[in-house]
Amino acid sequence: MQNNRNYFIAIGLSVLIVLAWQFLYMNPRIEAQRKADELAKAQQHTTQQAQTGQAQTGQAQTPAAGTGAPVNGSLPATGQSTPTVETVDEALAKTPRVIIDTPALTGSINLVGARLDDLKFKNYHETVDKSSPIVTLFAPADTKDGYFTELGYVGDAAAGTAPGPGTQWKLASGDKLTEKTPVTLTYTNDKGVTFSRTISVDDHYMFTVADKISNAGQAPVALSSYGRVTRYNKPLVASTYVLHEGFIGVVGDSLLEYKYAAVEKENVAPPRATGGWLGITDKYWAATMVPPQTGAYDARFSHFTDGTPRFQADYKQEAVTIAPGQSVDLKNLVFAGAKEVPVIDQYEQTYSIPRFDRLIDWGWFYFITKPMFKLMDFFYHFFGNFGVAILCTTIVVKALFFPLASKQYASMANMKRMQPKMEELKKKFGDDKMGLQQATMQLYKEEKINPIAGCWPIAFQIPIFFSLYKVIYITIEMRHAPFFGWIRDLSAPDPTSIVNLFGLLPFAAPTVLHLGVWPLIMGVTMFLQMRMNPTPPDPTQAMIFNWMPLIFMFMLSSFPAGLVIYWAWNNTLSVIQQSIIMKRHGVKVELFDNLKGLFRRKPEPSK
Repeated sequence: MQNNRNYFIAIGLSVLIVLAWQFLYMNPRIEAQRKADELAKAQQHTTQQAQTGQAQTGQAQTPAAGTGAPVNGSLPATGQSTPTVETVDEALAKTPRVIIDTPALTGSINLVGARLDDLKFKNYHETVDKSSPIVTLFAPADTKDGYFTELGYVGDAAAGTAPGPGTQWKLASGDKLTEKTPVTLTYTNDKGVTFSRTISVDDHYMFTVADKISNAGQAPVALSSYGRVTRYNKPLVASTYVLHEGFIGVVGDSLLEYKYAAVEKENVAPPRATGGWLGITDKYWAATMVPPQTGAYDARFSHFTDGTPRFQADYKQEAVTIAPGQSVDLKNLVFAGAKEVPVIDQYEQTYSIPRFDRLIDWGWFYFITKPMFKLMDFFYHFFGNFGVAILCTTIVVKALFFPLASKQYASMANMKRMQPKMEELKKKFGDDKMGLQQATMQLYKEEKINPIAGCWPIAFQIPIFFSLYKVIYITIEMRHAPFFGWIRDLSAPDPTSIVNLFGLLPFAAPTVLHLGVWPLIMGVTMFLQMRMNPTPPDPTQAMIFNWMPLIFMFMLSSFPAGLVIYWAWNNTLSVIQQSIIMKRHGVKVELFDNLKGLFRRKPEPSK
């Protein structure tokens, strides 16, 4: 009984982890997939109706042009007042554009509003198949997945018509935006105020927008710059606490994270602040704005229902006054890209963006999770395979926890050694539970055994487990990262299934019965680890002891393959480690004897 206590504690904690995974991730994901299927059918039906209506009238729906009138607080309208559903090609063809072509990005800038509303990632595909479409981040507002970033101005009456969503900018220099060739746009309003905007981009995902405002009029003008990331329609995300998707930002000194559902209920307007950034984040991608770090601004996370429902993260800076004949320079940054850890860290240092690394959801155990990734990334660059990196990281973690694990297994070994004396005490005291307890504690004291020493290593390793899970689940470096053989994506479950003989039979396995090779391997290693100790004499405990590996095999079949590989490898190392420590303490390793006992015929009860 005492020998197996630590294992039942570990089992209980593990069950809690898996149940939390099931209720906080798997169930919401299944529900999100169901809603996605329903929404896809509804959108297909809407598109067909729109196409039918256009064919009958001979005219396509046209969104209302932005008037620049202040709405939704103090920012101009987005430029779309009626819902429309156009194809991306149709929307792109409606407005003049400047091509974007860098090693990482492809797309275009809309000269109406100077919007970034057409952006794709050259190096990322929608599936592991390299022939699948590349991932799209931004799309024009007129499409069903409209998503864009816009920088503009609002001003007083003396400033005239400030650049907004309906402003027609002119291309002054450059014919294509690349990492080496910026482009310059200009706009002069009715009051003689000229706006010259130079847009540049690096070889990754950071856009620099430098504006020069010149006042050639007769009166001083006051202008406030604004920026917004606007997303039409609610993206399909799993309602899980494991990962944050939605609004994010560091406003002043505060890290802010709000789910879409929370902002749908109530808009968020943090106090005026200086420094920081804000935007919208997905699991692997993000769109954020970095206003000038020396000026105060008002930030806001909003949901609007006028026209097409949309989510918006925006800011408006304090007004600057420009005297006649004078000019001012303003610079904003826009990040629109993949949340690659080295790139994000580099931007934080290069541009002095406060806590920009928190754009990646490292979780509560940030101080463990990020170093865990750094270690794994080191091994990846050495071996060129993230699966191998997981194995090496597990060895390092095992080495770091070896002193604690040694105490755990030493305690178990001592408890085994004391088993004969414990049996003698039970016979001696019989039903005297109080006397047995006192005698047991005295025995522990004489033999210098701490009965709870084996529990602490288990508790300390729980944050490590969660941190490793976070690394595998949230980092884009794990997305579509292969291992060996059939594992082509460590962030996805093992695709094989024993139900169809791992693909030999021509049908797909039901999700409920899905059980891949690696969950099977994990179950075997867990079975061997548990057989390092004798089966408990209590029938109920013995049944749990015997069935637990099988239960875990099915429960972990939906986990990312990288995590299951870690668990299987960790179990294997634990068996080896426990064997070595038990031998050092003179305790027999009973693994093989226990395995033989499974097949030994039990003696028939005497009549």
